[in-house]
Amino acid sequence: MSNYTTLTGNLTREPEIRYTREGHASTLLGLAVNRRFENKETREWEESTSFFDVVCWRELAENAALTLAKGMRVIVTGRMEQRSWETEDGERRSKVEVVAEEVGPSLRFATADVHRTERRNGQVDQDAPVEDTAAG
Repeated sequence: MSNYTTLTGNLTREPEIRYTREGHASTLLGLAVNRRFENKETREWEESTSFFDVVCWRELAENAALTLAKGMRVIVTGRMEQRSWETEDGERRSKVEVVAEEVGPSLRFATADVHRTERRNGQVDQDAPVEDTAAG
C-alpha cells in the first residue's frame, strides 16, 4: 500500500520559504483542489474545494519559491504525512500534509518556460547562464 498522491490545483498564497538551522530550505505551499460533479438528485452541477498544505524541501523548495506564485495552477506529487505538536496552551494538534517529491506548472491552461538552475555550494545561482544540452 502506498501513501503517494498526485494533486492538481491552484496556489492559495505566495510560497513561504524558510531555512532550518542546518541551512536546508523548506517551502510551504497552500493548494486548493476543486472538484466538479453532477448532483444525482437535482441534476445540477456542484463544486467542492479541498485545501492542502504542501511542504517542499531543499532544491525543490528553492525552485518552487523562485518560480511559483499565488493563483498558479500546479501539479504536486508526494507522500502524505501526519505531524503532531503541542500548542502553547498544552493542546495536542495534528495535521496531514503532502511532502512534495515533484512540483510543476500545469500546462492545461498555460504555457511554461523551463530553465535549469546551476548550483554553487548548495545555493541557487540565479545570475549564472546555464544551457540545457540534455537531449529529451
